[in-house]
Amino acid sequence: MITYAQSISQALDYKLKKDKNVILLGEDVCDPYGGAFKITKGLSTKYPDQVINTPMSEWALTGLAAGLAMRGIRPILEIMFGDFLTLCADQLINHATKFGWMYKGKVTVPMVIRTPMGGRRGYGPTHSQTLEKLFLGIPGLKIIAPSHFHDPGEQLIKAIEDNDPVLFIENKVLYTREIDELENGHIFDYSARKSKDEYETIILSNNDFKEHQVTVLTYGGMLPWVTVALNELLLEDEVTSEIIVPSYINKASMPEILESVEKTGRLVIVEEGTLFNGWGAEMAAQVINDGFELLESPVKRVAAKNVPIANTKILEDAVLPQVVDIKKAVEEVLK
Repeated sequence: MITYAQSISQALDYKLKKDKNVILLGEDVCDPYGGAFKITKGLSTKYPDQVINTPMSEWALTGLAAGLAMRGIRPILEIMFGDFLTLCADQLINHATKFGWMYKGKVTVPMVIRTPMGGRRGYGPTHSQTLEKLFLGIPGLKIIAPSHFHDPGEQLIKAIEDNDPVLFIENKVLYTREIDELENGHIFDYSARKSKDEYETIILSNNDFKEHQVTVLTYGGMLPWVTVALNELLLEDEVTSEIIVPSYINKASMPEILESVEKTGRLVIVEEGTLFNGWGAEMAAQVINDGFELLESPVKRVAAKNVPIANTKILEDAVLPQVVDIKKAVEEVLK
């Protein structure tokens, strides 16, 4: 088995070798450093003309990538921390995602922005945020955030081959985790299946897809906390559950979600970002709009508190959603 980080690194290696029009740009991505989380280590030695260190200007880097993409290059940007996406926003929102529409599809902008996201590493308020929600409503942008039950390398290859701009979210806590892939209808201890979408949604069951009491919707780096919480509830109170895990988070597979909610009547949505105006709020709105009659109790959301993230573990844990928060939310919808 390989880790989440190794899967991404191998995917980059594969695409750089296969397609000379694929280039990798970023701050300190070249050897000997190999990127802040060592994902690109060794790649500049193998592909010196395709892996390029850039100045410390995320704004310029994003604009450069958009221009290169329109000229037939497929740039992959590594933004060192997801917090710095705010510096990419103008070029991404006002240029890269607009050109295809402005020129009636005569140009495409096939670029990928990779970035590590999230907390639980003690990096403090400006290097621990979960900011992808700021980009959820941008037309023309795909946001892909694989969990460790997806194959992130496979998802990244699809993103690189995509003709639309893609924001590729890599939660930091997943980098060292081994990937658990679907095999014989199971992932780890769960019965599992995948949707037929290009960027798959994974559906998990702790009761062999028989009767379930609650649906839990989550993505990316929160999946490990969700599985621990639901395993504990199964052992302690025999609570059976179904977990829906999209990777294409700004176009989550509503048929899969509604199918599960129709069976359970109860929905808990879990994300690492802050609660107010979060991904969970939009998902809840869509479920209520399309399937209000399916719900037997109000939708519950679990997310970070609306305050900055501190460095110390105790304070960081107090801000970010924990196993106990997920269990409490499930227990409340079951009342």
